[in-house]
Amino acid sequence: MSIRHGLLALLERGPRYGSRLRTEFEARTGSTWPLNIGQVYTTLARLERDGLVVQQGADEAGHVLYALTDAGRAELRSWFIRPVERANLPRDELAIKLAVAVGAPGADIRAIVEAQRRYLSEAMHTY
Repeated sequence: MSIRHGLLALLERGPRYGSRLRTEFEARTGSTWPLNIGQVYTTLARLERDGLVVQQGADEAGHVLYALTDAGRAELRSWFIRPVERANLPRDELAIKLAVAVGAPGADIRAIVEAQRRYLSEAMHTY
């Protein structure tokens, strides 16, 4: 899983600033994927460049808030339904995908699991 998709999932719940995203990401993943705050802001800059998020003012403390665009929502939906290739990765992307999907508005957990089941069934048939 890329950090970008995790941040998009968190932003679906509403505008957030970088350090809050970092805290929520680590909480959602059970601290199995610690993030450097620089990674968060670099990823946000790339998401903004790609038109997936926009800056949406600042909160009362002066933190710049980021919000999803329609393109960001579409990318998130696409990621949610795309099956995860099984490989020896340092982190289980499927587990993390499900963890960030829980509570994400519009995320269909059943569809995520079903897409993964179909993918694995086809892979087993191929083997």
